[in-house]
Amino acid sequence: MLFHTFVHIPGIGAATERRLWEAGVHHWDDFAAPWPAGFSGRRGEMVRRLLGESRARFREGARSVARLMRAAHHWRLFPYFRETTAYLDIETTGRGPGPELITAITLYDGAAIQTFVRGDNLDDFVEAVGRYQVLVTYNGRCFDAPVIERAFGIRLDQVHIDLRFLLQELGITGGLKGCEKKLGLDRGELEGVDGWFAVLLWGEYARTGNRAALETLLAYNVADTVNLETLMVHAYNRKVGATPFGDRLTLPLPTPPVNPFAPSPALIADLRRRHGL
Repeated sequence: MLFHTFVHIPGIGAATERRLWEAGVHHWDDFAAPWPAGFSGRRGEMVRRLLGESRARFREGARSVARLMRAAHHWRLFPYFRETTAYLDIETTGRGPGPELITAITLYDGAAIQTFVRGDNLDDFVEAVGRYQVLVTYNGRCFDAPVIERAFGIRLDQVHIDLRFLLQELGITGGLKGCEKKLGLDRGELEGVDGWFAVLLWGEYARTGNRAALETLLAYNVADTVNLETLMVHAYNRKVGATPFGDRLTLPLPTPPVNPFAPSPALIADLRRRHGL
């Protein structure tokens, strides 16, 4: 979709972009003299020059080309930088009387699942996340990214696609779990486990050393993360489906990986009983 995009050019909004498409200007290569209706010689030359600069930015990488457009359009970059995209989700101790601490982080790049746990390998996260140009989260702009940046004293300067806002544009709301349900994703044994439950699981593990609690927490964190790829593809397909290029640009839905961690139904039931959930 990136090479069909014109809204990053000053003076071209969504309506003008669609008029270009309707006039047969479907690709950056199609913008040439004689200029499309509404573009004078000077303006046409300016647009052509800026499209050339856009190509140069694309060759420099995702960060460079993303600087040309608003965050709301960053979904258009997805297929071109998919191999350097990571899906990200964190768990924390929750907001209580003490500081909110990260307990677990999962990174998934469409092939490999990496988990980072407090008291074990959490510090390895910084090097790992630095290998990616694009991050995909759900509500990560408001939660995951700020918490990570404070905890590690770093700045996540990757292109950040936050599915909360992208799905909201498509009328798909209800939080991560609600969006999953609307798009047909099944949590299996983790059905009904949520962020507060993840706080309880960490508390159980920290207090008792119960490995089943940690295993269940990581199973939940991994599920949150790997499902983001399916949501991202659903969102991308719905967005391109509203353009003249939907039949050519639609992506196949991914096959979710096997979760390397197994939740404990007995522990989940016990925690629900103890905490009145």
